[in-house]
Amino acid sequence: MIGVSSTAFCRRPFAEVMEEISKAFTHWEVFSEGEHSLGLIYEYLKDSMRSYDMTYSIHSPISDINIASLNERIREASVMELILTMDIAQYLGVRTVTIHPGITPLAMIGPNEKAVAAARKSLRTLDRVGADYGIDVALENMPNFPFMLGKTVEELSELLDGTDLGVCFDIGHANTVGDPAEMVKPFLDRLVNVHIHDNRGETDEHLTIGDGNVDFKKVVGVLSGYRGKWVIESKSMESALESKPRLESFF
Repeated sequence: MIGVSSTAFCRRPFAEVMEEISKAFTHWEVFSEGEHSLGLIYEYLKDSMRSYDMTYSIHSPISDINIASLNERIREASVMELILTMDIAQYLGVRTVTIHPGITPLAMIGPNEKAVAAARKSLRTLDRVGADYGIDVALENMPNFPFMLGKTVEELSELLDGTDLGVCFDIGHANTVGDPAEMVKPFLDRLVNVHIHDNRGETDEHLTIGDGNVDFKKVVGVLSGYRGKWVIESKSMESALESKPRLESFF
């Protein structure tokens, strides 16, 4: 199933975006930010689900959220916001929630064992709550920015260790680190979501599929057994519409 998600949608009225997406896609990963914050739109979304032939997943908020914070009050508040996201997802009947692993202190960029430990503490809590709610919590791999956790296979594996969390494998993010087709292999048994977009291997550009250097044929081949959602993470609806037939050509 091919779906769409974009931070650009969050600036526009939810109802307007929903109508536009429903004309071209059967799945929408709602990014809980801005005008689309779940706390603002969940009742409208609940009522509208009956009118549109679509399925839904949720990307948790990322602004002002850091589950790896060394400030315990910030870390706990971040965890509570993600639990609220899962609570609303359960209310909506949405099963998949994608989350980010957090960042290291910006004043101390680089490997930080304390930040990793804080993230693991948070993830264990989110794992338990997700299981209680019947939610597939998917931890997403991050692009090659020095302050982000979960960029490499080793980093993501360390964060997942001791949990039953799923993985949202972001192909574009992986391409800034190395070979996405190789990076995904250790997580095939945890995959519950896939994000797909393009770049030229240096930074997280979210280009239209085919406009960068990701070897999508190779990655899709490795993921031939995956039966979940393929979410096009685009900069715009126009880019998503261009990406869709290009992605379909690889199946």
